[in-house]
Order: sequence, then structure tokens, then C-alpha cells
Amino acid sequence: MLLQGYIYRGRKPVHWSPSTRTALAEAELEYPEGHVSKSIYAVFKLVSAAQGTHDLLEEFVPNLFLPVWTTTPWTIPANAVNAKLEYGVFQVKPEYDVGYARTKWRAVLEKPENLFLTLATDLAPDLEQVWGVKLVIKKKLSGSDLENCRYIHPIDNRECPVVIGGDYITTERGTGLVHTAPGHGQEDYLTGLKYGLPLRSPVDDDGKFTEEAGQFSGLDVLGDGNNAVMKYLDEKAVLIKEEPYAHKYPYDWRTKKPTIFRATEQWFASVEGLRQAAVDAIGHVKWIPPQAENRISAMTTGRSDWCISRQRTWGVPIPVFYHVQSKEPLVNKETVDHVKSIIAQKGSDAWWYMTEEELLPEKYRDTASEYEKGTDTMDVWFDSGSSWAAVLGKRDRLTFPADIYLEGSDQHRGWFQSSLLTSIAVKGQAPYSSVITHGFVLDERGYKMSKSLGNVVDPRSVIEGGEDPKEAPGYGADVLRLWVSSVDYTTDVLIGPQILRQMADMYRKLRGTLRYLLGNLHDWKAENAVSYHNLPMIDQHALFQLENVVKDIRESYENYHFFKIYQIIQRFVIVDLSNFYFDIAKDRLYVGGTANFTRRSCQTVLAAHLLSIVRVIAPILPHLAEDVWQNLPFQYTMEDGSIAEFVFESKWPALNEKWLSFPTEEIDLWGKIRELRNEVNKVLEAARTIKLIGSSLDAKVYLYTPDAELSSKLLERNAAKNEEDKLHRIFITSQAEVLQSLEDEFVKNIPYKGEYLVEGKYKFWIGVSRADGSKCERCWNYSPKVGSFAEHPTLCSRCYDVVAVESVPAAAAVS
Repeated sequence: MLLQGYIYRGRKPVHWSPSTRTALAEAELEYPEGHVSKSIYAVFKLVSAAQGTHDLLEEFVPNLFLPVWTTTPWTIPANAVNAKLEYGVFQVKPEYDVGYARTKWRAVLEKPENLFLTLATDLAPDLEQVWGVKLVIKKKLSGSDLENCRYIHPIDNRECPVVIGGDYITTERGTGLVHTAPGHGQEDYLTGLKYGLPLRSPVDDDGKFTEEAGQFSGLDVLGDGNNAVMKYLDEKAVLIKEEPYAHKYPYDWRTKKPTIFRATEQWFASVEGLRQAAVDAIGHVKWIPPQAENRISAMTTGRSDWCISRQRTWGVPIPVFYHVQSKEPLVNKETVDHVKSIIAQKGSDAWWYMTEEELLPEKYRDTASEYEKGTDTMDVWFDSGSSWAAVLGKRDRLTFPADIYLEGSDQHRGWFQSSLLTSIAVKGQAPYSSVITHGFVLDERGYKMSKSLGNVVDPRSVIEGGEDPKEAPGYGADVLRLWVSSVDYTTDVLIGPQILRQMADMYRKLRGTLRYLLGNLHDWKAENAVSYHNLPMIDQHALFQLENVVKDIRESYENYHFFKIYQIIQRFVIVDLSNFYFDIAKDRLYVGGTANFTRRSCQTVLAAHLLSIVRVIAPILPHLAEDVWQNLPFQYTMEDGSIAEFVFESKWPALNEKWLSFPTEEIDLWGKIRELRNEVNKVLEAARTIKLIGSSLDAKVYLYTPDAELSSKLLERNAAKNEEDKLHRIFITSQAEVLQSLEDEFVKNIPYKGEYLVEGKYKFWIGVSRADGSKCERCWNYSPKVGSFAEHPTLCSRCYDVVAVESVPAAAAVS
């Protein structure tokens, strides 16, 4: 892929790794904590004012100096100021204190009778403390007044101009003047272009001074070279102070060693013509999380031209030939296509072992001896950033752009951005429709994983277990997948033994829920299903909740909010099902006969739950889902009549508008009933504590609310046609009564009572007494009907009906 019109060769400052002798991209850098540089304050003598500002500075010029602060003494050439800042001419008066003793002012002050410094006025108070001197302002001026003033370079005694820099010159630290080294910094390079400053970079590939650096030749710029420059400045009496400075500094992420900025001959991709189109394309991509858009937009807007060449002995070669004498590059469509055809057959190593004559097209064979092949390799980010062309453009089943790019949050300056720029250059659009970024995995205490710390969590050990099964049990792949779904991956996430135990506990609860469903559907057949309109309201409400859960989970999948899926399932399984519907349903399932309506209506709901839950969890817990599917007590038939043999053949649950149309007033009422049930359970527990009752079935509950509308609805519910909708079934008590008033005499005799709030505003009076009647030996409910049936004197009317119905076929068979 040749980006004609965007690629050029030039000499510009780039991040350079002396340890690997190659240029680096920003994405190949890291900024570890704890880096300390040697920073210095030095003064350079001003020898002439610029035209137009002569009158401002004339009286000070013989003794006027420019103080500069830098953390890279080895790069000192010209100085720069910020035109927007206010500067002043300050007279230096020593303060004979400890601060003064730590500085080099004695040597500097021995020369002139009076010493004047030009610096940013906002920094003067801080510098007085740092230098241990008194700074007395004599005149104010702007940064632009200093432009083109001339000063003497402290090392080679040449005259240099003061230039106007950019917003990178601030009053946060230093003096308001910075040294400008066009060969050693991107911002400095741009300033140098503006003023035509020489692009000096007297540093070789090993990070050592070249002969151009004179007496410092051969010294390591980050070591002895730095110290030698400071020593020289001290001997020349221009070094005011040196001190350690802790700050972020770029390191080579491979070697973990510091890098330098140096001007070298490299291949670059111009971003200038792509930048705005790239920024516009960012706005048409779905970024997850949304704040990622701001991150990559800022990085793309502010990025400079892209250095795409590397000086490595591995990687994809840049197919360029250079004239032996003139060093002019030879690269065009013909040469690139020829090399491409060779590499397609023999691999990229062919560039290294084949001769120039073999690598050049027929047209250039006669002059092959005049050329030599380049040794630069392609930046891996350019390589990977072109992957969309190799993958999406070459495979029939894939289309451009990709649906999703997924990587860590550090890739906004790496793969995401390199892919964007190459695609914009060639296709004019982003190579992806959506981009998901994730954080990094830390241990339970929030520390980075390290072998030396012994806190590395090995996924294989999580799945299969460690050497000690007690300390490191094997949880299986599903538990690890469940953990992935439980965390907000957009930030750094934690994992460790305690967290995995919690995940295993949640997994067991979910598995237990599915076992409960399977067990209670062992005799279920689709033809036994009860139509929706004949279902009790509690069942219709359960289906309404289920459908909302499926809808919310689908939306979360579509938005890649997997942690929300985990939260939804956790709440649904534990709160909505286990603590409410399943708790109530046990009575219907265990007491109702196999052909009984109440049991079959409940099974209708359970079957819907089983088929929906197993399919919505399948993407996260495929092994559990398939285990359940293979143990379904019935076959699942698809719309086309085929049988889904595996869970992933069953497709996503279809939206059921009927279930979602559950009346609003009923939704509101069931919300109140559920919270009322929680309050009733508190009262029952209190009654149990005072030995009034044992189990909840020993109780009769009394309810009173002054809210007439709510009281009326509860009375209707208690008189429901379906026994399952009555309040005592919901409370799992033998009886429940809604009182119209608390004035009745018998109310005073209710053994236990209290007042409670539901939903923070509905007042309820709740009382508990022993249930009326005798205990049914089959269902354990108390009923006045127990003893009324001669054939079964120990049964209540409900159990009598079930037993009577189920005993008829047996009697017929005997006869």
C-alpha cells in the first residue's frame, strides 16, 4: 500500500533509543515513575538589543543576562521566550543565607559591578527562594520586546538570537526563558523552522556526542556528556544552580531505558493533509466508552508528522533503493510492485538475502550496481495500522469497515490512530464503525501484576487449578468468563483469590437456579402450556419482568456493557426469582398435582424463564448454557420446525410484546406488594422470636392502610379468582386479611402488631396471630376445612381436590 503524496524523507527530531539504535513512535514509549533529571539554571550574556527595543535595554546591556532553566543541559544552543508573558529586568542582590550558599552566585557576581537578569515577572518570587537572592525589578517589558536580541552562546562563543517560542513556555517552572534546540525537540524544531535556526544534532546512534560537539565528543549525552557540559558551564561562571528534578521522561518500553530526541534522516508520513479528515471521521465512529472520542481527538489534532521508519534488523523492510553517490532514494510504483511480488512468493526475508539486481525491476537491472538497498524497516504501528487492508480487503466474508476494533486504552496513540490515518489516506474513511477500549488487569489490592511480587493471576490456573487445590482450586472457564463480564472493563480491573471466590459463589447460585428450573420441568410438555390470558397475575407479572430482563440484556450486549448484564442477571436470579417468585412457587409446584392448573401455569412460566435465561447467558457462560441445553426435559422447536440440538442454534429470544403489555397499574401494585411482603417478613420474624409462631405457615397476617385506594386493591387481590394471586399465598402464610378499620374490638387482641412504611410513603399496620383451623398434613397450611372430608380428614380442601383427582385413574385401573 503506497500512500502517494503523503510519504517523504527528511531530517527531523524523533524519539531515539540509544540502547536499540532506532527511532521510536510515541506508542513505543512509557513514562515510569521515579525518573530524576539533573536540572540547571544558567545565565547567558546579552550583547545587543533588538532594533526597536534598544532604548528599553540600553542602560542594562553591559551587565544584562538571560537566565535559562533546563533538564537537558546537553542540548543548549539558542533561547526562546513567550511573546504573551510579562518579563522584567531585575537587579540581583545577594541574600547571605543558606539558599545563597547552595548557588553559584559568588562566581557570577565577581564579574560585573551590577548584575541584571531578564525573566518572567510571575516567577521572580519563586526564584528568589530557589536562588537565595533578592530580585529588584527595574523595568517591565513583554516577551516580544526580547525577540532578536543577541546573546553569547556559553560554549562556542557565537552570537545567537532570542526567538519567540509557543505556549510550551509557561510560568509553572523555570525562568520564562527556555533553550531552543531544533535538533532535539518537536516544538523546538518548529520554532527553528520559523527563524531559520540551524538543525544541529551532534549526537550519534549510540547517544554519544559526535566530533561536531568538540571537547565533548564521544561522551554519553545522558551520562558523562551531561556532567561534562555542566562542569564546563560552571568553569565559565555561568552556572547558577543545579538540582535534581523528578518528572516524567520517555523510556523505551522494550529495554526500559531512557530515550533522547535527536534529528535523524527518516521516512515520514505527512499528517498535515490528513489531520482534519481524520478528526472528522472520529466523530462518525461509536466510541466505547464515549470519553475515548475526546482522547483520540486530542491526540490526533495535536500529532506531528509520523516517523514510519525504524533502524532494526527485524521487521518489514521499506522497499527503497538509494543511489550510492548522491544518496537519492529510488522508489516508485514500478519498484514497489516488483518487490511486492517477490515478497508475496518468498516472504519479507527476501529483501535481506537477495541482491539489488534481483530486487530491482528489469528496467533498472543495467544500473543496479549504482544503487544499494535500504536497511530501514517499517514502523510496526504502520504495519499493524494497515491490517485492515490485508484482512478486510482480502477475505470474501469480511467487509469494510470493520464492525469493531478492540484494544487497550493506550492504543489511542497506537493502533487505533495508525489504522485511522492509513485508512483515511487510502479510503477516505475510518476502518472501523465502533472502537472498544479497555483498561488493564491488576491484583486485588490494585497493584500491577509482577512475577517479582508473586501476584500474577494465571488464567490457566484459574481454569484448571494450581498445585495446591485448596489454595488455588480450578474454577473452570465459565467462572473466569463470568468475572470478565462482571467488571467495568473501561477502567483498570481487579482480580484475585477473594474475587474469584465471589464469582464462583455467584456461578453456583445461577447454576442452582437453572437446576431448580430443570428439576421442576421434568414432566413438562409444550402442550401443557397455559395461555397467557389464563395465567394468574403473579405469573403474568413474572413474564413481564423476564421480558424486560431479556430486553435490557440485549441492549447491554449491543452496547458492550457486559458488567450491566452481570448486574441484571445477579439481581434477577437472587431478588426477583429466588427470593420472590421461586419462594412462592414452591407451594404450587410441590403441592399441586401433575395435572393441576396451578402447577401447570407455574411450569408455563418456568419453561419461559429456562429457555430465555439459558440463551441470554450463553455468550458469557457457554459451557453452563450448553450443559443445561443438553439436559432439557423437552425439545426446543424453532420457527421453521427444526429442533435446536445446541444452545447456539436456538437464536436469541424473540421479543414478546404481549408480555411487555402488562398493565401499568398492575406493575405499580406488584411493586407495592413486593415491598409489603418484605415488611410482613420482618413482622413474622419478630413473631417467631417471641415464640408466637414457628414457620410462616403457622401465621395469619392482618393488614390495614389508611390509603383507601390501595386498601381496595389489596382487598381485590385477596378475593382473586386464582388462588395463587391471594395475599396469603404471596406472604407464604396460611391466611391474610385486609382490615377496613382498626376500631374493631378483636384487633386489640391480636398478639403482635406494628406500623411500617412501604415505598417510603404508604403507612401500614401489620398484625400477626396464630392461623385459624388445623394443620393440613400434606401442605402444612392451616385451614378450618381440615377434618371436613371423611375420606381424607387430615387434608385441607385444596389438597383434597388434588388427591381426589389423581386417585381416579388409579381406581379405574384396578377395577
